[in-house]
Amino acid sequence: ITHQLSGGEKKLVALATVLVMEPKVLFLDEPSTGLDDSTREHIIDILNRLDITFVMVSHEYDYLARTTQKIYSLNKGKIEYCCNSEDLHTHYHSHPAGKIPHRHDNR
Repeated sequence: ITHQLSGGEKKLVALATVLVMEPKVLFLDEPSTGLDDSTREHIIDILNRLDITFVMVSHEYDYLARTTQKIYSLNKGKIEYCCNSEDLHTHYHSHPAGKIPHRHDNR
């Protein structure tokens, strides 16, 4: 009974419903919002096994880094930043590198 499902279970059912239709491209808007750790990991696993293109909007950098190959940042409708997901790191700080893509030796 769908009204008795948790939020995470509803997201899994919605994802399964769309995947059954065999889309060529999948668009996801904040797919990890409000999920418990177990369901979040389950959806990460599903997305990583898909052999289709997907476009995802998310503010969770670690989620993006674990599920995508490229990250694009938009500002006022224009691409402001593009990097490989492996270059993304999740801690917040400021230093001279600013918006310049960079790595830290302790990764």
